[in-house]
Amino acid sequence: MAASSTAATQSMPTRQQEHVGENIDAAEVPWQTVVWNDPVNLMSYVTYVFQKLFGYSQQKATKLMLDVHTKGRATVSFGTKEKVEADVAKLHAAGLWATMQRS
Repeated sequence: MAASSTAATQSMPTRQQEHVGENIDAAEVPWQTVVWNDPVNLMSYVTYVFQKLFGYSQQKATKLMLDVHTKGRATVSFGTKEKVEADVAKLHAAGLWATMQRS
């Protein structure tokens, strides 16, 4: 594809989303909040943040924290784009490294 002209490249359609079954509006596709491992925050603090921000039990928060610690990441919430954006902002305010992506 590197040899193709610029005009041909510009006219090629890009796939924004896959349609499964009925037509699905992009706003209805669920999003997820991903927390990434970092060398700064203590495991106990990460567990505390998950409990306070998401209302998770000690057991669930600990499991998610261990996923972050051992696997490098954990998905901590799902929802609309707006909800997940808010969750990421709360995690950033708490000092955690978080991103959002489509499920």
